[in-house]
Amino acid sequence: KLEFTTVAMEAVTLRLSPQMSIACFQREYPMVLLSQKFEFSASHRLHNPKFTEEQNRIAFGKCNNPHGHGHNYEVQVTLKGEPDDNGIVMDVPKFERVVDDTIIKRFDHKNLNLEIAEFRELNPTVENIAMVIYRLLKPVLTKDRAMLHGVTVWETPKTWCEYTEA
Repeated sequence: KLEFTTVAMEAVTLRLSPQMSIACFQREYPMVLLSQKFEFSASHRLHNPKFTEEQNRIAFGKCNNPHGHGHNYEVQVTLKGEPDDNGIVMDVPKFERVVDDTIIKRFDHKNLNLEIAEFRELNPTVENIAMVIYRLLKPVLTKDRAMLHGVTVWETPKTWCEYTEA
């Protein structure tokens, strides 16, 4: 004779495409998370002006190359909100337009150190890139029913940073 234990479902995630997913959590129902991935290519140099050249080489290795180096970044932007009567947290084309206008057009094919004001005094580590993107998106993605929940930036397939505010 088999015995079954009743369990409560915590969450349901639907992957709409490799770039987009939507999740619903039991503890926060009817709040859902809507995520979409975006891409941009950029170069940067990891360098601390307070360090000597030797300290920079030790701290950042080949990423301290004076000529910089590049990455094909992936950025996942996640919104949180209560769906409207149509089951929508935010219109997807509007979501894409806001991220494209605020981040992708601004960062794509740029030298982050030289061409992006936020990184003139801030070392463009993956951690700082995630934080800057979050702070740039927060005022424009905290409207309507949705609010910005988090930003994840992949610098390489093995290196990424997720930024959220508690």
